[in-house]
Order: sequence, then structure tokens, then C-alpha cells
Amino acid sequence: VQLVESGGGMEQPGGSLRLSCVASGFSFEIFDMTWVRLSPGKEPEWVSNIDRDGYRTYYADSVKGRFTASRDNAKNTMYLQMNNLKPEDTGLYSCARAGDYAEDARHYWGPGTQVTVSA
Repeated sequence: VQLVESGGGMEQPGGSLRLSCVASGFSFEIFDMTWVRLSPGKEPEWVSNIDRDGYRTYYADSVKGRFTASRDNAKNTMYLQMNNLKPEDTGLYSCARAGDYAEDARHYWGPGTQVTVSA
């Protein structure tokens, strides 16, 4: 299992970023996927889930209405469109298979991409 995130960076409040997660080493198209946010000194925070077909998405209340998860199974890639960014969105965004997140199997999570929202 290999997951590699990209697209993070520094952005001002109100700005947008689009994160990508490229998967390899497993059959991406049959797994529900998760975005999780990691911050120093805090427990991992679940951000979003997307089902294997991309038809159903779920979001934490803190990002609902601002973030949109999607995926392209032909490219083994999922995305997180982040709009109207807030300082509290700052963190390391990692992707994982939903089951690996649920089981806290962090060795299967991606290394993450850093998002910093600051004026």
C-alpha cells in the first residue's frame, strides 16, 4: 500500500487549495477512502470519507460546505477541494483507506501534505 499526497501549501484565510492523493499497491477502486488531519499534540481528526465509487461523501462538521472530496478511479487518485479556508484548517492532511483509518493502522496512511492557513 502506497499513498502520496500533494497540493498543500500556505494560503490566506478565504483562499482555496486542492489536495491530491495518488494510490498504488492495491486495488484503489474497491476501497472507501478517508482524509484525516494531523496536528501536533492532538489526536488525528477525521475530515472526510468517500465511497469506492465516489457517489457518497461524508464530512466533519467543521469542513462541511467548504470541502469537497472526489476521486478518479481510472487515475488511482482522490482529491480534496478546500474552499474558504480558515486558520483552524491548518494541519498535515493525510489520506488512508477508510478501514486503515478506522483501525488506526497509521503505517498504511500516506505521509501527508502540509496546509497552513494564515494571514
